Amino acid sequence: MDKYMSTIRRIFAYIGRYRWGVVLSLFLAAVTVATTLYAPILVGNAVDLIIAPGNVDFEGLTEILLRMAAVICVTAVSQWLMNHINNLITYRVVKDIRTKAFRHLENLPLKYVDSHPSGDIISRIIADIDQFSEGLLMGFTQLFTGVITILGTLGFMFAINAVIALVVVCVTPVSLLVASYIARKTFTMFQKQSETRGELTSLIDEMLGSQKVVQAFGHQDEAQETFEEINERLRGYSLKAIFFSSITNPATRFVNGLVYASVGIVGAFAAVRGFLSVGQLSVFLSYANQYTKPFNEISGVVTELQNALASASRVFDLIDEKPLVPEPENAVALSQAEGRVEMDQVYFSYDPKTPLIENFNLNVKPGQRIAIVGPTGCGKSTVINLLMRFYDVDSGAVSVDGRDIRRITRKSLRDNYGMVLQETWLKSGTIRENIAYGRPDATEEEIIQAAKDAHAHSFIRRMPEGYDTVISEDGGNLSQGQKQLLCIARVMLCLPPMLILDEATSSIDTRTEIRIQKAFAKMMEGRTSFIVAHRLSTIREADVILVMRDGHIVEQGDHETLLAKGGFYAQLYNSQFAVS
Repeated sequence: MDKYMSTIRRIFAYIGRYRWGVVLSLFLAAVTVATTLYAPILVGNAVDLIIAPGNVDFEGLTEILLRMAAVICVTAVSQWLMNHINNLITYRVVKDIRTKAFRHLENLPLKYVDSHPSGDIISRIIADIDQFSEGLLMGFTQLFTGVITILGTLGFMFAINAVIALVVVCVTPVSLLVASYIARKTFTMFQKQSETRGELTSLIDEMLGSQKVVQAFGHQDEAQETFEEINERLRGYSLKAIFFSSITNPATRFVNGLVYASVGIVGAFAAVRGFLSVGQLSVFLSYANQYTKPFNEISGVVTELQNALASASRVFDLIDEKPLVPEPENAVALSQAEGRVEMDQVYFSYDPKTPLIENFNLNVKPGQRIAIVGPTGCGKSTVINLLMRFYDVDSGAVSVDGRDIRRITRKSLRDNYGMVLQETWLKSGTIRENIAYGRPDATEEEIIQAAKDAHAHSFIRRMPEGYDTVISEDGGNLSQGQKQLLCIARVMLCLPPMLILDEATSSIDTRTEIRIQKAFAKMMEGRTSFIVAHRLSTIREADVILVMRDGHIVEQGDHETLLAKGGFYAQLYNSQFAVS
């Protein structure tokens, strides 16, 4: 219940930014309700002017009909304006929340992104916020007019006959208690429904992104079983949520029926005894209907409101995640690094229960080529994550040019590194835009030269529109090797003072790799370079080779020295070039 109320308070905080719109909407709702409630009075007055056959005050009726026409016009205009303002407020609130969620996502540590399914995160920012917007819009439209209609109707009824109005007031709490009880039940179910929907989105996203692997390993049946299990849970939560929420409307309609019947019976006795005219009784019965109508409408949107609150709660959970450690106020911007990198007694692990990097020490001079090799899981990529400050060390320090990187702004630190990873990433857009991703202001000549240096120019020219060819998300219409070449061209264009090549040529054929290695050699001249490689033939020219095992540097030296030593590196090297 605390989370329920907390979510509501936070929603009102966002709505509060547009209080001018809320005030105007409330005013228009009051106008709409006032004119709607005034109409039955005109009808009642008209009824009292029809006294008997042949005894009708036509002049009075004409005046009343003209008033009714004016009332209807005012009601229509005010209702249209109110709905328009409600739409503006709703979609601005939704825009604010979605923008904040996305901005916060960009400031979350990679640890969060790595430990949460991407489909669930996408579901929160897209599906949950969409669901929230629908519920909020319905809530605005129904609640504003509903509450004012209830209060206005009571006021008019007390003005006509206080006794009958008291009868209505006494029966009303029953409806409120029923609606409140069911609302609490439905929130929990809708929250579970939203969570399971995110789980299902995550599974579908995972299966679509790995469809080739799924089919290659014949995993379709297992994937189908997992899908059906999650889908069955979603069905169960959805049915329970809908069941609880669907009880609200009939329950409140039953109470509303009691209100109407009570007004009818008490009003009839009052009319017989002369306390009410027939016209006033018709007004009371009309008010009884109008009074109970908001309860029906509000109970009718309880499903959407509860669903919206549950969805909003999931989005707020994302926004509440701890962001990156803030940069200190005295953090400096690294302009053009010399390339002197040190790692001093570094300890780091992704899971505190599973140690990984322990007492890691490294001293890299400007312009050196450092190769990092070792078996899978030894910590090679983790070292890269620490250098780029994708993760912060648990203890110890990583320094660039003698300054702890925690005292350097993240953006300037990363601007000084150029990265080519084994896992390629391209955005939807033209080939030109992808190459110029790090330098949007690059000239056409610079982009083409970078592509030539990366040996990508020849295949780009063969594309339908050359550099203006639009590629799909993650370069789906390119081969893995072509995507890798574009990623290399992207770094060639920027040429920062430090380079990280993590299996950069893993998807390229041997002939092209030889040419790329020459391009890399040229690019690395005078630049501090870190090369992670499984194919040891690619790192023979490295100044220093770090041989890692279980998070420790077990050997280091150049290629010839390590081979002559006959240690772990020699075993790795010979295992790749052993002659059977």
